[in-house]
Amino acid sequence: MAGTDGFTDALDYPMYVVTASAGNDRSGCLVGFASQCSIDPLRFVVWLSTANHTCRVAHRATHLAVHVLRSDRKGTAAWFGERTGDDTDTFAGVDWRPGPGGAPVLADSCAWFVGRIVGRVGGGDHVGFLLAPVEQGPPDTVRPPLLRFGDVVDLTPGHPA
Repeated sequence: MAGTDGFTDALDYPMYVVTASAGNDRSGCLVGFASQCSIDPLRFVVWLSTANHTCRVAHRATHLAVHVLRSDRKGTAAWFGERTGDDTDTFAGVDWRPGPGGAPVLADSCAWFVGRIVGRVGGGDHVGFLLAPVEQGPPDTVRPPLLRFGDVVDLTPGHPA
């Protein structure tokens, strides 16, 4: 089957920081594959790379936190995108608090929600985590420009996809 690089190269989707906690393990990573996938009931799906430390923690977690960043927060994106929880405490020096199910909620986001994991689906080199939102933070009063794929394309990932 022919690749779709020409199609996907044209996309400039929003980026998210997804965080998870299970037992004494916490992890977070920069994610580009995520979307609302149902209106009633409300559902959101986040795709995590199987090579990612966050994916391994998420498999043991009950909840994930999904954060949207403003376009001027590339430093936060780089922190979670260029490091891996395999060898770095990605929460060191980061302002966060525990949310439902222990999912770390970052202070440096313009909007966030915590979702209960209600399903998982394999998708090649990524696993989809189906989330039922249980708590959300108040969004900014003005809709800010969001951090997008084009803003982070120059980052060096903490691990291969």
